Amino acid sequence: MSPITRRPWRRYNGMLRLGVDLGGTKIEVAVLDAAGQFVFRERLPTPQGKYEGTVEAIASLVQRAETAVGGVDSIGIGTPGAISPRSGLIKNANSVVLNDKPLKQDIETRLNRSVAMANDANCLALSEARDGAAAGATSVFGVILGTGVGGALVFNGALIAGHNAIAGEWGHNPLPWPTADELPAPPCWCGKLGCTEQWLSGPAFARDYAQGAGRALSGAKSGADIITQAQAGDAAAIAALNRYTDRLARALAQVINLFDPEVIVLGGGMSNVAALYADVPLLWQPFVFSDAIDTRLVAPKFGDSSGVRGAAFLSS
Repeated sequence: MSPITRRPWRRYNGMLRLGVDLGGTKIEVAVLDAAGQFVFRERLPTPQGKYEGTVEAIASLVQRAETAVGGVDSIGIGTPGAISPRSGLIKNANSVVLNDKPLKQDIETRLNRSVAMANDANCLALSEARDGAAAGATSVFGVILGTGVGGALVFNGALIAGHNAIAGEWGHNPLPWPTADELPAPPCWCGKLGCTEQWLSGPAFARDYAQGAGRALSGAKSGADIITQAQAGDAAAIAALNRYTDRLARALAQVINLFDPEVIVLGGGMSNVAALYADVPLLWQPFVFSDAIDTRLVAPKFGDSSGVRGAAFLSS
């Protein structure tokens, strides 16, 4: 992504906020002006399996952004997993190289300044609840359906982190109401069996398609390719998408039974599947413990920019 260039920020009124979205495959930096508009954006591939390389890539992007705009007032970073309130180390990240590492402290040391840090799903939810697809809603559940599966809660415009910093972590609850052909459940990197992440992440969708189509896993296509094939009438791709939609409906029904949000907003690569927004609310009805279900399922207004926007707003 090419940077957006602009004159030095001190010629403008209002503060500049910098956000970083640390993903499994890419790291994005963005600078937002006082109106929430992008004035700089750039991405780099995430160094795979390299913790020190990840810290250095984040620092490099931040420094390049500050050089381009002349300085920023705050920095927020969205990451997989969460900071443990007990140890201060990253926990629960599907990018396992981050786990048990002092990521916040290391980045602050590298940049010689303080940063705010939160789970990437929290950043998505904050962005969309603030001025996106869930603007004005009292209660919002934000969903990440990407390399991993995460979730976040926003109530009255504020993030709910939870006492143990795990509020909204539905990806590591078991898929509810499993069918016979979903047993035995697949193992998860966290050490448990049948976690929702192992059914609803992008890689899980590709794996399910490959298995259903009788293809070797090494030949599995990307989620976007499978959706394209489903739209073209490919039977194996349609079947995989139908299974995915049914599983998403069951998993979100469990969320509604627990949190009862006004709006659920999807993020991550699988949020681009338009059929989900019409089909999932029909399929979750038998599993929600209510006579009527008015919860709205919506696409993110800011698309894959929501995470980095929400990160920038962490210091608001």
